[in-house]
Amino acid sequence: MQALESQGGSEPCCAVRTRQQDLRELEDSVSQYLPWLCSRAYRYVGNPYDAEDAVQDARLSAYKHLDQFRATAKTTAWLTTIATNSARAQLRRRPRHSHASLDERSDEGQDYSWSDLLPDARPNPEVECASWESHVFLMQFLWEFSPAFRQATQMRYLDGLSISETADILKVPVATIKGRLWRARTQLKRMMSWL
Repeated sequence: MQALESQGGSEPCCAVRTRQQDLRELEDSVSQYLPWLCSRAYRYVGNPYDAEDAVQDARLSAYKHLDQFRATAKTTAWLTTIATNSARAQLRRRPRHSHASLDERSDEGQDYSWSDLLPDARPNPEVECASWESHVFLMQFLWEFSPAFRQATQMRYLDGLSISETADILKVPVATIKGRLWRARTQLKRMMSWL
């Protein structure tokens, strides 16, 4: 009976010793592979501070669930899986879209906001003036064309119709419209070369 009690009494001692060995092995693995685990977590979260948090969560989870560790598996593979899952969990907790006001200052010491850095899509006054002058000259030259050239040019280039639509409206063949447009462009180049 004493032999059975002594055997039964030694089992918890072995379990404690095994648990302590597992803890030491886990601590050794964590300390040895900590930079690698941080870089692995960083690949997912993209922020070094969040990566460190994910690794700390992984360490805590590994200590809590050490009893679930299978001795046949490698400790590093088990830790890597836990760190990866912790990083993914952090990503799931993040808001999907970050919102930032364009009117906020970009940094503490700077006098401008993000909206000041965005390019203005509107044309500047010089471009508008040059465009207007070109349009005025084009309209003057257009009135110097013969009526057939003027109609074809206006419908095709100013109204944005296709060549076949222009031909249908003017009731002439497509080849005639193409010829008129070619002659009008040639005449326009000659007129604009004098400027």
